[in-house]
Amino acid sequence: MPYSNTHSTYGGVAKTFHWLTALLMFTVIPVGYFANDLAHAITDPAITTTEADLTQAAFLFSLHKTLGVILFFVAIARVLWALTQPKPGLLNADNIPEAFAAETIHWLLYGSLILAPLSGWIHHAATTGFAPIWLPFGQSLPFVPKDPAFAEFMSGLHYVFVWTLIAALALHIAGALKHHIIDRDSTLRRMLPGAPDIPELSPQTHSGMPLVAALLLWGAAFGVGTFIGVFDHSASHTQSAELEAVQSDWVVQDGTLGLTVTQMGSPVTGSFADWTAAITFDDPDTSGPAGAVDVTIAIGSISLGSVTSQAVGKDFFDAAIFPTATFKADLFKTETGYEARGPLTIRDKSVDIILPFSLDQQENTAIMTAETHLNRLDFGVGSHMPDEGSLAFGVTVSVTLTATRSE
Repeated sequence: MPYSNTHSTYGGVAKTFHWLTALLMFTVIPVGYFANDLAHAITDPAITTTEADLTQAAFLFSLHKTLGVILFFVAIARVLWALTQPKPGLLNADNIPEAFAAETIHWLLYGSLILAPLSGWIHHAATTGFAPIWLPFGQSLPFVPKDPAFAEFMSGLHYVFVWTLIAALALHIAGALKHHIIDRDSTLRRMLPGAPDIPELSPQTHSGMPLVAALLLWGAAFGVGTFIGVFDHSASHTQSAELEAVQSDWVVQDGTLGLTVTQMGSPVTGSFADWTAAITFDDPDTSGPAGAVDVTIAIGSISLGSVTSQAVGKDFFDAAIFPTATFKADLFKTETGYEARGPLTIRDKSVDIILPFSLDQQENTAIMTAETHLNRLDFGVGSHMPDEGSLAFGVTVSVTLTATRSE
């Protein structure tokens, strides 16, 4: 069997690419479906799931992502090879409408083979979370920011391209079976091993209109996706508690309240977008009391990479029942710096903690940075995961803020 195409038949390389692509598609699509189905069960408060479910979901997502990246490179190689080869002519070229439909579906299929895995890869690179790609590269991509809004948009785009790919694949298979069973020609057989007996075809000219039609179909798919809300993820997030403004001697002008967890051995970093702090502070000349702070955090405002929905669920922060967390502490100046000492309340658990912090005060402006380490089990967070195989006990909390003295 020759390696190269002719104007009548496909060569060995094209056939290998074809069936390798088919094998990858018929693996990666079902794996992705089952992974998503399991992920929905994990984040649904009405469904009880276990640590084994989380482990299985992480495995399936990693497998799906890894095979998707491989499919992307196979599709690129397949397209590049096709550009160097003669394109075998259609055996039904005289049937103009059918030939036009076949070429349109080919454009749709080839484009979706690249766009579906690429959009999924970009979505992975734009977020943080468990289920890494099992390759020595690809966790991040150049020019792709770690941005939740961008990641959600790419998630919607991936959904649209996957379903476009599935539709194109179904039409492609239906067309091949139609040729084989009804027309009884060699369209399917010339992609199988061996060389079917096909008369030499003359080179055919190919119109650009099927490509235009495929672009219109992608545009229609994007429009349908927008209409059904695949780009609107607002409904998927727990409603965040609305925090009232607080009176404070020091007014926070800018700040970040972040946390880092370790899931499946990988760090996942996030932050709370909405929190308030009522601060009284006077820097004493010697060690001793320096003021107080009362912090309220809207749990539903958390962003924690790909596990945000899981974090606000009933097995973790349970934001629907416990919409806020609080930290009421006294401030002290020590011989080495400053500390905030008091109860941190998450869910229905209160634990006295010490938060060391550094302070840079210039007249009426102060910059504060702090970091401490907590045990999630102390607050009943993820109590159904009593070991660290899937989710480590330790959680790192970091705070940075700039505050000005109120007048």
